[in-house]
Amino acid sequence: MIEAVNLTKRFDEIVAVDHIDAKIRDGCVFGLIGTNGAGKSTFLRMASGVLKPDEGTIQIDGEHVFENPKVKARFFYISDDQHFFSNASPDEMMQFYKNIYPSFDVPRFHKLLDSFSLDSRRKISTFSKGMKKQLSVILGLCARTDYIFCDETFDGLDPVMRQAVKSLFASDMAERNLTPIIASHNLRELEDICDHVGLLHKGGILLSKDLDDMKLNIHKIQCVLKPGMKAEEIEGLDRIKVEYRGSLATITVRGKREEVEGAMRACEPLFYELIPLSLEEIFISETEVAGYDIKKLIF
Repeated sequence: MIEAVNLTKRFDEIVAVDHIDAKIRDGCVFGLIGTNGAGKSTFLRMASGVLKPDEGTIQIDGEHVFENPKVKARFFYISDDQHFFSNASPDEMMQFYKNIYPSFDVPRFHKLLDSFSLDSRRKISTFSKGMKKQLSVILGLCARTDYIFCDETFDGLDPVMRQAVKSLFASDMAERNLTPIIASHNLRELEDICDHVGLLHKGGILLSKDLDDMKLNIHKIQCVLKPGMKAEEIEGLDRIKVEYRGSLATITVRGKREEVEGAMRACEPLFYELIPLSLEEIFISETEVAGYDIKKLIF
């Protein structure tokens, strides 16, 4: 497990990460969402031991990361701006990482290169941004570490490649309990892969919750009520938001599904149904309650 306690990093007068507390469980996908400048990259650099915290700690299974080669051998860091040796080829980078990570899977590396149509002997400097991202992911997965830190990894990948990378992550999670930590400015990119999402804003965690818990406790109801009745009059609902489009009311509520359905049946509507919320809608609902407009933060 990765645990950050009171984690803080400053650059002169700028507080990039502001007293963050966070726990990342093994075997889950942790999505770190936030605008550019929210502190995502700084958090990952401290988690990977590139930067030393000014205050607080970040540990993996109780051991500090900074200047700890033993702990650093347990993760692979894919930065937003990939760095490769000058004039190196994928084969040469593989040889380099093979010396760092003893369990590096060479046969799988060549198999994935073929699957992604990447030439193992071509100079990486001639690769496109998307091809470099693909190579970084392949190297990271073949290193067979416990954790993989991904900073804007899906940025620059086309939709087909994004799904391919997500499928590889899912496969490694099932096979060997890989834990991906993925930072992105786009919530929609992570909706179908994350188990837990943290919203980072101005260096601090604004919201951090398991998606299953949020989905179980927030519901959207579409209904047509009896003539003259308003959604605000329905008893037993913890309403977050109510919208009307003609006679159709859309109500976002918090609570258990059976309690919500019981309240709806009791008011005897002409029609009602519970429909699933997207991750975007869940976060909008949660952050609006806290007084933030998430659309201005991450879309």
